[in-house]
Amino acid sequence: MKLIFRYLAGFFVILLLLGITLITTVDWTPKEEMAYFKETMDRMEALQLKGADNGYLLAGWSKQNFTPDSPQPLIPYKPRGNYEFVLDSSFVKSLVISNDLHTVALVNFELLFVHPFLAQKVEDALYATDLPIDHVYFTTTHTHSGMGGFTPGLVGKWTMGGLDEDFVDFLAYQTAQCVSNAYFKRDTVKLSFKKTSAERLVTNRLVPDDPVDPYIRQLYLEKLDGETCLFATYSAHPTLLESSFMGLSGDYPFYFMQFAEEELSFSIFAAGTVGSHRPDGTQGRDPDSVKAYANALYEAIRTDLSMPDTTGFTSLYSARVEVGLRSPHFRIADNLRLRPWVFESVYGESPAHMDILQIGQVVFLSSSGEVSGVFYEGWDKLASSYGINLLFTSFNGGYIGYITPDKYYGERWYETWDMNFFGPYNGAYQHELVVKGLQKVNLHSSRKP
Repeated sequence: MKLIFRYLAGFFVILLLLGITLITTVDWTPKEEMAYFKETMDRMEALQLKGADNGYLLAGWSKQNFTPDSPQPLIPYKPRGNYEFVLDSSFVKSLVISNDLHTVALVNFELLFVHPFLAQKVEDALYATDLPIDHVYFTTTHTHSGMGGFTPGLVGKWTMGGLDEDFVDFLAYQTAQCVSNAYFKRDTVKLSFKKTSAERLVTNRLVPDDPVDPYIRQLYLEKLDGETCLFATYSAHPTLLESSFMGLSGDYPFYFMQFAEEELSFSIFAAGTVGSHRPDGTQGRDPDSVKAYANALYEAIRTDLSMPDTTGFTSLYSARVEVGLRSPHFRIADNLRLRPWVFESVYGESPAHMDILQIGQVVFLSSSGEVSGVFYEGWDKLASSYGINLLFTSFNGGYIGYITPDKYYGERWYETWDMNFFGPYNGAYQHELVVKGLQKVNLHSSRKP
């Protein structure tokens, strides 16, 4: 009997040691008292936008097909295996905007997201071209039927198709070629901005009664020779094709761009505040239904006869600010989480940043988080009070999980529990970053001669 008790005691000691080693409590310290918040706000305060206003803008655009010769794994949802056929080829697209003193490359992938490993490879490839690119602004379509193979780490291996370095090198090369082609196609452009409501095509999948961001935001560029480009954002998740679908596809953004290019020379679709938003108004999940949804979305902007904003489109400024984070909070109970080293050993490091891109009165802001559209209405009102048209995009070369309203932090939903990686108050933190970014642009504009 003593031997049994000894074994049981030893077993419980081992369990206790494992618990202490692997588990800790949720940190409820207000963000204002945390070093990561103070340091980020100090960086925001000191941030200087770089660029110039030469009284004109140049722009060029291009695309490159990066569909590999042999199938890659599909992501996300779960390990799905390689795609079995190609419904849609996958492209990287670029829009290069400059004024001879400052040059920005907007890079858009038909992928789920841009992992920091991929982003660094692309920036290295662009540096090797010797192009005078001052700022690279990453976006994706966020298709959920795109390929993987660009994500290191255990989570990347389990759910994102792992890491195929040859594929990443190929994608970085194609991206550098794409940006180079766009750069050398630059010509003087005039720009206009418009936003169109497509409320019947999007819904809040998390809390049905919560707000949605209903707008298709559109930046139009036209060269002197008549070539045209559309850069559009929308907040409905590209999840129309089901997880059982084994074809490579760009989902509805791919077909939206196809419809746009029947009338325009070029188009780019970038995911906006897709966190908590999904498509609505569809009858099926097959490719024909996806095309019908994309057509309905494009028809919304075709039939919008409101006047676009064409004022003040000659200045070009940009900045990037590092965003500090609370330690990882992968919860296993209401007040218990895995220790940060456990999360980081499985997921990897999670650098985050925010891009600011000012083109006249249009301001692009980016996040490394998958941000919920419920925040957008307040941001739009603030931007409008400054005379700014806001274009907010996600997937900027980092990924830090979902960012949702803090009041839902305790809910055991996929977006608020499994995918909320960095603890409480992240919603308020993201809101404050956007407010500070808009204030920074407004202050900078007021100081320009």
